[in-house]
Amino acid sequence: MASIHLPDTSPAVLHATAVAVEGRGFLFVGPSGSGKSTLALQLLGHGAELISDDIVALKPSINAPILACPARGQEAGRIEARGVGILRVGATTSAPLCLIVDMGVVEQERLPEACFHQVDGVQVPVLKKVDTPAFPAILMVYVAQHAL
Repeated sequence: MASIHLPDTSPAVLHATAVAVEGRGFLFVGPSGSGKSTLALQLLGHGAELISDDIVALKPSINAPILACPARGQEAGRIEARGVGILRVGATTSAPLCLIVDMGVVEQERLPEACFHQVDGVQVPVLKKVDTPAFPAILMVYVAQHAL
């Protein structure tokens, strides 16, 4: 399960970062400094689009909850790069929540059991942070192999 509280229902506003990969929303949760923005930047290099950095809106929808950039003061297409500043990147307005990555806990198992979190009645896969430079590429392969 996630190291921080995740809502079971939407709408909600979360301290998180979200990207879209092939139209599917990835939500990165965890404490400040855990690598949420860094992972998002790495995935942007693999073709992902930013939904929102630091604050993410979770909205109800018929099939799956929707990740979106919140309206209150958050500017779409901006992401923090520690040590560099705020960068403008390619962005999308929203995507259905398909994967949660808990950046607050490092996966210790070589072959972990599947983990899920239910949001609005939808079972969403949850992965823990994997401590390898290949993690962004792993996520891209994961999304290609799983019907998220």
